[in-house]
Amino acid sequence: MSSLKITRWWLVRHAPVQNPKRLVYGQSDMPADLSDEKALAALARQLPGDAVWVTSHLSRTHDTARSLQAFMDKDVTPQAESGFAEQHFGDWELQNWNDLPKGETTRFWTDFARQHPPKGESFADVVARVGPVFGRLSADWAGRDIVAVVHGGTVRAMLANALGLSLETALAFHIDTLGLTTLEYIDGVDEPGWRVTAVNQRF
Repeated sequence: MSSLKITRWWLVRHAPVQNPKRLVYGQSDMPADLSDEKALAALARQLPGDAVWVTSHLSRTHDTARSLQAFMDKDVTPQAESGFAEQHFGDWELQNWNDLPKGETTRFWTDFARQHPPKGESFADVVARVGPVFGRLSADWAGRDIVAVVHGGTVRAMLANALGLSLETALAFHIDTLGLTTLEYIDGVDEPGWRVTAVNQRF
């Protein structure tokens, strides 16, 4: 019989985005506001010391990861995965919500799970994009702790993939900036599988 092996994912949504003009930013590279050192330090204390780190390719996730590591006295280069990026809002990127065509936005919000902005992604597309990356890294780092500093949509997509959730159920999870969600994959038992140990914890 194989020995018990637990792979733990520590999912962190990046720090708040500096967005005074209230733009749609999705996959646009907007800077993170890292001024709340108390919140960053409190979150850093919850993270495992001996972990691999991964971010999306966007600077707000990488910069948040580096800031958290500074409070942990760690220097681990995060692996950047573009497949973990936030939902792409296509032609709406860097536009103010109030300036978008009302017909397009109304149609989008009637079925947010499956509708997509012009030249952009639906949440269903995000779930399909995130799934293979999540599976590959879970296999590559089986039995390890993995800190993933990513995006709200990415965290929901990972929950959907791990638990086989419907799109609507996955979208019901509220994921705050600097919120921590933890998942475990239990292997070496009769029925291996995922379990959720926390969602959107704040410290």
